[in-house]
Amino acid sequence: MSRIVILGAGVNGLSMAYEMRELARAGDRITVVANDPLFRSALGPWEAPRTRPDGDIEFALGPRLARKGIDFTAAGARRLHPGENRIELGDGASLDYDFLVIAAGPKLAFSEIEGLGPGGYTHAVCHVDQAVIASEAWERFVADPGPIVVGTAPGATCFGPAYQLALAIESDLHRRGIRERVDMSFVTAEPHIGHLGLGGSSECRTLLESALRKRSIRWITNARVTRVEAGRMHVSERDAGGGPKQEHVLAFKYSVMLPASRSIDAIAGIDGLVNQCGFVLIDDYLRNPRYGNIYAVGVSVAPAKEAPAPPGTAKIGCSIESVVTAAANNIRAQLDGGAPTHKPIWNALSVADLGAAGIAFVEQPQTAAGDSLSAGGWLHLPQCACCEGGGGELPQAHGLSRPAA
Repeated sequence: MSRIVILGAGVNGLSMAYEMRELARAGDRITVVANDPLFRSALGPWEAPRTRPDGDIEFALGPRLARKGIDFTAAGARRLHPGENRIELGDGASLDYDFLVIAAGPKLAFSEIEGLGPGGYTHAVCHVDQAVIASEAWERFVADPGPIVVGTAPGATCFGPAYQLALAIESDLHRRGIRERVDMSFVTAEPHIGHLGLGGSSECRTLLESALRKRSIRWITNARVTRVEAGRMHVSERDAGGGPKQEHVLAFKYSVMLPASRSIDAIAGIDGLVNQCGFVLIDDYLRNPRYGNIYAVGVSVAPAKEAPAPPGTAKIGCSIESVVTAAANNIRAQLDGGAPTHKPIWNALSVADLGAAGIAFVEQPQTAAGDSLSAGGWLHLPQCACCEGGGGELPQAHGLSRPAA
């Protein structure tokens, strides 16, 4: 019997647990470690203005996993000891493993900037609880509107949702008939619009610049948010060499900023396991080069291509189905005494919502954003189905009609 532990119970972690259960031997024991007894679905950024009730997007993990013969603990991980094949849990207990799959999400580093985040003066939508607070604040804002600032803080690792959020907010302002009363600014650490931390094609840049310009959303790129006060955001715009170019003080009455991402504390700083930002180093088989019985999937994985964009290190979540299948098959190969042979496919199809339209990105490989682009109102329809629960009439607010059968 072998002990297979999966650290993380989000979409990547649960997918890994179910796939591993199918491929593991009958006597192998699989355990999922999380820091929450509930699974809470990640919200799309377009949902912040109208967040659904929690009951629609969460369920208890333990019973669901137990039905598949998978053990579960919500004690969380305090510290990983890879040299001992052991995880120190949050309740003081220890969990030994023969194989470990790290599928944990990132730690959100709001504290790196004074006044940033839910504990300060800006909002976030990285978690259900944050989105609910942002949604409640949004309803207060639209009753007495003012300037809006949306974007990414220094060290952010995911830029696409910031664009989606800005354009969804702009669309909602139009729906409510108050757009002309709101000045909007987009602040990003990218060296140019549409870079997305991955280089970005000229087509992507042109399309996103056009989308922002058409909606009268001003932007500042190469931007470092230095501090946030009540109603005021201090932004240092940098030149191509990283030196200071211009200082800005942006007034706002409502702001959503995506923070920097760091590794969870349990794996931070482990030499040979993680990079300087704490993301797990992997080879072509999703296995850590130093610790051959540790795999990583999802946003825990270090980027294959370091972004040139100052000031953050950009990365993108891996294609879940491909990496989970590859990792599970490689662990089974090792259980059978063989070597890993499965490599994930890094291509991806991403759909970005633009308020009343959208963009589809075909990325081949996934670390090169925007190899192929398609844009149009039809790409907004999947988001409508997500926001409205699907199956019903499309809301008139989106300015779309259902195509004829």
